[in-house]
Amino acid sequence: MFKKLFGKEEKVDKEVLVSPVTGEAVEITEVPDPTFSEKMMGDGIAFKPTDGEFVAPIAGEIVNLFPTKHAIGIKSKAGVEYLIHIGLDTVMLDGEGFTAHVSQGDKVEVGQKLITVDLDFIAEKANTITPLVITSDIASIDKQVNQTVIKGETEVLTVHL
Repeated sequence: MFKKLFGKEEKVDKEVLVSPVTGEAVEITEVPDPTFSEKMMGDGIAFKPTDGEFVAPIAGEIVNLFPTKHAIGIKSKAGVEYLIHIGLDTVMLDGEGFTAHVSQGDKVEVGQKLITVDLDFIAEKANTITPLVITSDIASIDKQVNQTVIKGETEVLTVHL
């Protein structure tokens, strides 16, 4: 009640992310691209999608939607930035096979549809493995990998701030 009266924000010490896609969650080190596997952009997790619908893993704001729709950045309410990079070498597809359902600046809720892809088309032209990278400084993360995940439901990351 006082938070509403005085506008004080509640300090959070962790965030929990759900899977942005249905498939299998794996270690980011399994991504066959050193930018991700060597954590050059940050630590995270990766997914081997079995479905082409990608949803918001956390509530926040879309801070970056690449023109090619292959990658999307979300800033959580706690200020942590996350990057979902759909497939590898997908930037070369120039948006073909991708449909965005949000725009830069949009507020999103957990499970809200972000991007739909033609997974078969992508698989023919590129690798469908999808990294989810934390691009902000954080204290630590706990990962739930090597499991089948359901978009918008399965908890995959606990990010300690």
